[in-house]
Amino acid sequence: MSKEFDIQEYMTHGVERVVKDYLRATLKDPKESIFMGKFALATKKASDTRRKYEADGLHVPPFLIASITSNCNLHCAGCYSRQNEATKDCEPVNQLTDDNWLSIFNEAEDLGISFILLAGGEPLLRKGVIKAAATKPNILFPIFTNGVFISDEYFDLFDKNRNLVPIMSIEGHKEATDARRGEGIYEKLISNMETFKKNGQIFGNSVTVTTENFDDVLSDDFVSMLQGYGCKAVIYVEYVPVSEESKHLALEEASEERLRARIAELREQYEDMVFISFPGDEKSSGGCVAAGRGFFHINSQGGAEPCPFSPFSDTNVMDMGLKGAISSRLFEVLQSGDILKDDHVGGCVLFEKKDQVEAILQEAYCGTIL
Repeated sequence: MSKEFDIQEYMTHGVERVVKDYLRATLKDPKESIFMGKFALATKKASDTRRKYEADGLHVPPFLIASITSNCNLHCAGCYSRQNEATKDCEPVNQLTDDNWLSIFNEAEDLGISFILLAGGEPLLRKGVIKAAATKPNILFPIFTNGVFISDEYFDLFDKNRNLVPIMSIEGHKEATDARRGEGIYEKLISNMETFKKNGQIFGNSVTVTTENFDDVLSDDFVSMLQGYGCKAVIYVEYVPVSEESKHLALEEASEERLRARIAELREQYEDMVFISFPGDEKSSGGCVAAGRGFFHINSQGGAEPCPFSPFSDTNVMDMGLKGAISSRLFEVLQSGDILKDDHVGGCVLFEKKDQVEAILQEAYCGTIL
């Protein structure tokens, strides 16, 4: 009889592996390696805290994704956030304040959450929130940014607060990046990377993997180029189709298997870099780890959602806190059901099964799910 899958054990080992890989990747940078050594101790303490909550019946995920603004300066082709109307061209209404986000970060630390991925919109538009994150050295904040607003002030902030790790989005080489993100974006990213390298600062890159750029972004030419500029982390995000017209960009199962195999090769070949695949091999994790199993998403107004690709919520963290969000009816039903384990096309099962998620949400609002 096979051993029952233990999500807490799986996620804890995943955190430990990422921290170990990151520590190894920063050994030649004294300032960064000192921070990562301290952070490694903090993650162990956080894991112990989560285990205590688990024993009391509350499963606390080690990760959060926080979209701290819905405002963005770019119009990237096929953007899921604009398709979901979660990203706008103007200052959003009723978005959480800097102090609101600091309160969330404080509770996250108390619960043993080790990573909070800051996203948007464009997160660097919320300088006050970034500065609030800087005050929490026991939490690592990867900041997913298009790179346009990285300035001398931000270079200084990142240097002084090593728990803030800019992750700049890039689509491959110049043609692919500018085609999706806009003319001149690639050169701005290269300029940023050159400055980070000159300053001895840590950064990473995020790559949306599609059928069109698959070979390019997984090539030695591309990865060695990032390595040469000093990139220490590459996060490969499988493209999620936002319409019927974009489904051809989503990876099929054979390509997903090639992606996982290639990432395993890259980890062996480039020991001074960290490679992460999102959502990665869901089969090895007993299904999708969204909806609080491994992480959940907080939108710019405080709504707790299964993930950025599944913008449905029955709980606001400003009303219920993170504990209340973790225990929401929507998350409870998704975790106890079969949807997270279902087969699907593309990078996100919840996006593929959005009609079912909407039906669950309606039942939760009506109070018919116990």
